[in-house]
Amino acid sequence: MNFLDITLVFSVLFGLLILGVPVAFSIGLSSLLAFYLSDAWHIVSIITQRMYSGALSFILLAVPFYIFAGFLMNAGGMTRRITEFAQMLVGRFTGGLGHVNVLASMLFAGMSGSSVADASGLGSVEIEMMTNAGYDKRFSAAITAASATIGPVVPPSIPFVIYGAMTGVSVGGLFLGGFTPGVLMGIALMVAVYFISRKRNYPKVVKKYEIKEMILLTLNGLLGMGSIVIIIGGILSGIFTPTEAGVVACLYALFIGFFVFRELKIKDLIRILWETAQSSVRILFIIAVASAYSYALTLMRVPEMISSVLGNLIYHPYLLLFIINLILLLLGCFMETISIMLLVVPILIPIARQAGIDLLHLGVMMTLNLMIGQITPPVGVLLYSVASVSKLSLQDIITELWPYIIALLCVLFVTTYLPSFTLWLPKLVSP
Repeated sequence: MNFLDITLVFSVLFGLLILGVPVAFSIGLSSLLAFYLSDAWHIVSIITQRMYSGALSFILLAVPFYIFAGFLMNAGGMTRRITEFAQMLVGRFTGGLGHVNVLASMLFAGMSGSSVADASGLGSVEIEMMTNAGYDKRFSAAITAASATIGPVVPPSIPFVIYGAMTGVSVGGLFLGGFTPGVLMGIALMVAVYFISRKRNYPKVVKKYEIKEMILLTLNGLLGMGSIVIIIGGILSGIFTPTEAGVVACLYALFIGFFVFRELKIKDLIRILWETAQSSVRILFIIAVASAYSYALTLMRVPEMISSVLGNLIYHPYLLLFIINLILLLLGCFMETISIMLLVVPILIPIARQAGIDLLHLGVMMTLNLMIGQITPPVGVLLYSVASVSKLSLQDIITELWPYIIALLCVLFVTTYLPSFTLWLPKLVSP
């Protein structure tokens, strides 16, 4: 297979994405072209088999359950109570509601595992709250998009589930590995919020809480975050698998929404189930098509070619990690997170093994990297989610985002070159 054919396949893929063709169809059409150029058209029917086997994984059943849990938490009143709890904790600092935005995203991340659910659910509440308090709407939208990137890094996490399914790495280990980088992401964003808020003289939240109110807000906040204890504790103790943990999280959200906060109604379930089905089918269809695409790239010997190019770097793991980060950041500007992961993980894993890179560390680093891609133009999915919620143009949001992107890149650097930063907690729990 010559280099021009491979270049043509990738050019068609990126060209279709730039033209706005849905990701799954772009990948599928590129796969067909790869089969044709590989003289494998006589076995093109194998695409359907690869799609079926790619999506036929028990652990991938966790994806719709985590999405369902996130929607239930939004509709059941947990989102608002988490925001109120975060406001009590950090609202008194300079740029108070900006800090509330970040902390609420960190807390909500421990329940949904979806950045889009964070941006859409919390975002609508946070942007309105910040705008009414005198914050610039562009600032409010930008920090909402940036803080939503924490969602899939702090467990539970849909990308961690998919990475674990592809590599065999412990999903529970990945969940634990994401804790420290996720917390550091929040701290870095809060530092950026503080300096921007001080420069622009944004207000603090001036409110005195009575003891009774503080206790109530704390209890409501802890109830809202209860699912993370159930999920992580259940997985690590071996009581249930990551997929079963998703089911338990849904049952917990239903119970709290119906019987404790009493904001979830039967009529809401029809809408939530429909939104869950749409989001799940979109992700799982991409996973299925990406499996066929990976097979097509194998026919074109792309993994072998990349391995031969990067193979010289296996004795220089720091440089290899730097190049991997550059590639992922570039791809993140044009493609969606799950698509990138499905396309590059099969290629990178053998190289990482040869270089002695811990695959759990690589999974956390990759997920953090790809979350930054969700707020980089032109195809950052969080940009579109927040633009839809805030009614602002992409340009308005992008101009405010750069301080937060720089802060997140600093966290990515630390996570990349200090593996112990990621691995200490998984090793502590499972030595």
